[in-house]
Amino acid sequence: MMKEIRLHGRGGQGIVRAGEIIVAAVVNQGLFGNSIPYFGFERRGAPVSAFVRIDERPIRPKTQVYHPDCLIIMDDTIANSVDIYEGIKDNCILVLNTKRKMEEIKVPTQIKTIALLDATGISLEILKRNIPNTAMLGAFARATGWVDINFLEEQVLKIFDEKNGEMLRRGYDMVEIFQVSEV
Repeated sequence: MMKEIRLHGRGGQGIVRAGEIIVAAVVNQGLFGNSIPYFGFERRGAPVSAFVRIDERPIRPKTQVYHPDCLIIMDDTIANSVDIYEGIKDNCILVLNTKRKMEEIKVPTQIKTIALLDATGISLEILKRNIPNTAMLGAFARATGWVDINFLEEQVLKIFDEKNGEMLRRGYDMVEIFQVSEV
């Protein structure tokens, strides 16, 4: 069954590249994938989205993802300017870059899994810049199980350096995953 992912963040955080890496990794796993970037203002700090589909069969839609199974949010302040939860499916997975604790996170009832990671902190420590995409890819891999971390690492190392490989592994190891129960 096709999995649809919507990524939100700001220009310069590696949103588009993250989508491309997911697709390359799943294709190397023997699956199908496509990635569609969406730019508003093309400048650092402006809201950016990317859309990814993963399936066991060829994927025909080449449109934005309107009803995601998973949200990857690279900047938790983006919700102040973009409706990140628009159209989410039931049992949606949220992978969130934040320093906030679970008790501080408010989400719609469709969200059933929340994965929290301070990817910015990891990025600032390792790269000395706020480019959290590879750490968030590690968190995504662990939270969903949809892509093998080893295939992601192979792609990250093809494009970037060992520092980004370290960020990927740290994201995978350090992400905190919570199941949201019905109230």
